[in-house]
Amino acid sequence: MKASQLSYSVLSALFLGGSSVGAIDVDFTSTQSIISACSEIAYGMMHYYTGNNTGDTPGNLPSPYYWWEAGGMFGTMVDYWYYTGDESYIPVTTQGLLSQVGPDNDYMPPNQTKTEGNDDQAFWGFAVMSAAELKYPNPPAGQPQWLALAQAVFNTQAARWDPQTCSGGLRWQIFTFNNGYNYKNSISNGCFFQLAARLAAYTGNQTYAQWAEKTWDWVNDVGLMTPQYVVWDGTDDTQNCTSFNHIQWTYNAAVYLLGAATMWNLTSDPVWQNRTMGIINGLDVFFTGNPPVLYEVACEPQGTCDTDQRSFKAYVSRWMAATIKVAPFTQETLWPKLESSSEAAAAQCSGPDNACGLQWTKGSTYDGITGVGEQMSALQVIAARLINNVAGPVTERTGGTSKGDPAAGSGQPNNPSNPLATNPVTTGDKAGAGFLTAIILIGILGGAWWMVA
Repeated sequence: MKASQLSYSVLSALFLGGSSVGAIDVDFTSTQSIISACSEIAYGMMHYYTGNNTGDTPGNLPSPYYWWEAGGMFGTMVDYWYYTGDESYIPVTTQGLLSQVGPDNDYMPPNQTKTEGNDDQAFWGFAVMSAAELKYPNPPAGQPQWLALAQAVFNTQAARWDPQTCSGGLRWQIFTFNNGYNYKNSISNGCFFQLAARLAAYTGNQTYAQWAEKTWDWVNDVGLMTPQYVVWDGTDDTQNCTSFNHIQWTYNAAVYLLGAATMWNLTSDPVWQNRTMGIINGLDVFFTGNPPVLYEVACEPQGTCDTDQRSFKAYVSRWMAATIKVAPFTQETLWPKLESSSEAAAAQCSGPDNACGLQWTKGSTYDGITGVGEQMSALQVIAARLINNVAGPVTERTGGTSKGDPAAGSGQPNNPSNPLATNPVTTGDKAGAGFLTAIILIGILGGAWWMVA
């Protein structure tokens, strides 16, 4: 993920112009009303996407958005199709997902690899994993297939597992020349854990389950997750992972939720049930008020959320809903939080042209902060109210049709053993990448006000 200093409010004003202020009208007792609200929010979100314009790059969002968030957005559009049945965005979503696979079909495209982190790559992997699980229409023959793409992301990341420091774990950055290479963080390892668990469930291949277990154990043994299921942001491997950045982000915790729930679904092991419930209890810090409403505790109260952080609630909402589907014992705890948060999010969709604001805790008083992340978050949490109306994820044994390739992504020229062998890094590349990740580290270590000692 990358940091940005450009205000959403400026971009939103340019896009939305002087339209009158209204509010999303949604009756949560009506499936059709929820679908209509989702359609309106999706339309607003996709207006930010320019990749299907002449001269633009398919799959990319314009500045100030970074590549990883486009992967998150297309994952949301897969979910939108799943919840609503609206097929109108299938062409642009499929084009976006296939346009960024890169020459080796592993989401390491040349336009991104010099600044790409493991977490960035993983969010594209999540999008295609969802496409396989939810039976989103398969790509044409001769194109990379959803399952194989997810397997390629997994294989390239498994090859980056680093036992040389801290006895294992994934680094945040992929290449040594990027600042942040020494940072082993919760989101990169959590993404790998969740993807491994979902691949294990879909394919039945125990190797993926073993990697999920291994990653969970490492995260806990090293201390990124506490016995109380508090998830810290990351740790420095130059200090042998003995000190931690104690900031807490919603998606750092929630990424482990769906992974643990999937492992319970796969194994029926009460250990995974206990872990799933432990993570849910640990999420309480990200809910405020009565009834509880989801918020980004590390930045929303002070108004310091950056471009990336404004999208985090989208993924939390997505994973909470998906968890209910694979681990029904969680519904009693998660559903009330989704109910109250979705209603608060809908009320905050009160900006120009019903644009959705960031701070759901403000009710219908529009906070003036709008963009892809806000639209995506509102869309995911409102659509989550339909989770009980749709089928659960399929597997290869229960109707899945996506074609896989267990060896996808293996031995490619831009795996970490030989990074960018066919596209050498220049001094300018190093300087640019170093600047970007330095800005991010400053944001991580100094930009948030709320930390737990």
